[in-house]
Amino acid sequence: MRVGLAQVCSSDDPDANLAVIDAHTTRAAESGAAMVVFPEAMMRCFGGPLADVDEPLDGPWADAVRAIAARVGITIVAGMFTPADAGRVRNTLLVTGGGVDAHYDKIHLFDAFGFLESDTVAPGSDPLVVDVAGVRVGFASCYDIRFPALFTRLADLGASVIVVAASWGAGEGKVDQWTLLARARALDSTSHLVACDQAEPRDVVDSPAPRGVGHSLVVSPTGAVTDHLGEGSKMLVVDLDTADVDAVRTALPVLRNRRSL
Repeated sequence: MRVGLAQVCSSDDPDANLAVIDAHTTRAAESGAAMVVFPEAMMRCFGGPLADVDEPLDGPWADAVRAIAARVGITIVAGMFTPADAGRVRNTLLVTGGGVDAHYDKIHLFDAFGFLESDTVAPGSDPLVVDVAGVRVGFASCYDIRFPALFTRLADLGASVIVVAASWGAGEGKVDQWTLLARARALDSTSHLVACDQAEPRDVVDSPAPRGVGHSLVVSPTGAVTDHLGEGSKMLVVDLDTADVDAVRTALPVLRNRRSL
């Protein structure tokens, strides 16, 4: 399975962000990718009022992403914001194109390091696994990566590839944590992990809002980092050998060896 990771900085302009999606999706397709992954908060970056831009899944922004996916002919994964309760939004991953039209609402909200995502975002509750180009793919968002149970659940649901779309908060040691957690979750689930973060923004402001640190990476089911990026806006296209997942799970049957405590 060939996958593109578009490590970019989204802005506060949803229309401009659609143009970024269009350009990078075209590049990924020209490289033969079946799926291209964009970061969390691709519709609008964190740091401003999300309720000003939220739209339903059948609204114009999501439909524009669908149109790009249909024209180019691959599956797009991109973070957006959809309406929720009490003036809040849901932090949603739209997964569309290539015969797929699904979404995942972020379950674990980033109430940490001085930021309270739950003030403006309502949590989701349901994990998502879909078929992309004949491969079972699971989905997670950013802070989800700190919670192993979600990743083992996605593997239980058949995922051999797990996508993590993020807008990772900066800070001392945070890049190391991001990399360590990605490797750990790949090992927990014995799955390929595709982790795409927002590029580190140039317009750094004094705000706890998570804007991204870059360092997107791809991890094998044995926890080895097979591809990675630095801080800036870049595109990475990788080939995942999904046939090796069964072999790894036979040799390292952690999913089967689990016991309830």
